[in-house]
Amino acid sequence: MGSLNFMDNALSKSIAEHITEQIITGVLKPGEKLVELIYAEEYGTSRAPVREAIYLLAKEGLVERIPRKGAIVKEYTENEIYDLLEIRNMLENMAMERIKKHGIDQILLREMKQQLKEMKEIENIHTYTQLNHSFHTCLIKMSKSETIKNMYSQLGWPLLRIQSLSFSNGNNIEKSISEHEIILQLLVDQNMNELTEVLQKHNLDVISSIQKMLN
Repeated sequence: MGSLNFMDNALSKSIAEHITEQIITGVLKPGEKLVELIYAEEYGTSRAPVREAIYLLAKEGLVERIPRKGAIVKEYTENEIYDLLEIRNMLENMAMERIKKHGIDQILLREMKQQLKEMKEIENIHTYTQLNHSFHTCLIKMSKSETIKNMYSQLGWPLLRIQSLSFSNGNNIEKSISEHEIILQLLVDQNMNELTEVLQKHNLDVISSIQKMLN
């Protein structure tokens, strides 16, 4: 019985990851209904693992369950989008203050260099968004604060989805790479005061970009 439960959990997770990718890449649009039968047939399973996958996505904030309508891809209000981006900005500012106190983690710095290298070679928006998120997560990890890390991780997939929306707009990826190069160099130079200002502007520009798309 334990083995069967493990297999069901693994299948539910796999289905959840598949649906997540569809949402982040825009294959599934906000407000679109998730039909359990379609995923059950695709994976050759009953509806139970699909139902569990949808439950997991609802917990992550990507899916919304509506009475008598079922599960749909969550539509974020403008206020929710701005709140997510502003909370991210606040947490990264807090992380910068901790980095000034604790110093720069050289192992994480090397990770960031590798991530930036890959960001320059990627053309897929979904992959770029994930690399960008990993880059910023390294800054959060440098804070050495479990509270900041936990709060940042709770932004999770909704933040990735919003960032993906931003990167799909015009030349935002080219601009993003240029700004990440500056952020990395300031870290290498340990110029923390200027880095704080650059990071603040970088995050505010994302908010501005989203505002233009929504208005």
